[in-house]
Amino acid sequence: MKRTLVVAVVMMGLVLAGALVGTAAPTYIGAVKCKMCHKVEYDSWLANGTHSKALEQARASTDPKWDASCLSCHATNSSETSKGVECEACHGPGSDYKAMSVMKDQAKSVAAGLILQDQKQCNRCHDGKDHHKKVDFATGKDKVHDKKAK
Repeated sequence: MKRTLVVAVVMMGLVLAGALVGTAAPTYIGAVKCKMCHKVEYDSWLANGTHSKALEQARASTDPKWDASCLSCHATNSSETSKGVECEACHGPGSDYKAMSVMKDQAKSVAAGLILQDQKQCNRCHDGKDHHKKVDFATGKDKVHDKKAK
């Protein structure tokens, strides 16, 4: 009886430990990793500069003056380690959907955390208030980065 109880407790502990490991939050991998498969999009994002240089431009601003609250819109993950508004600022942290086996299937990608763009995503920063210019997703999405020809 004691042995069965010990085995049951150990098994329960293993199940709970596995559940905790499986619930780790996805992490940011950086635009350079996205470039490996999305070179056209990466190169046009970098050349466009609107998002790729957002952090640099905000830091140089005197009106409004730069402070840490600017990071929520001018950096990917609210840190100064990103170049600016990188892929994952709009598409979500990529650690769970970056694998080619996931990315080649849109449903799997979305299930793994990929965010498909819409107006709501843009409005997180482009809300038309203060110095945040309102944008229209339908007409502006191609200005962020070029898409590969299908």
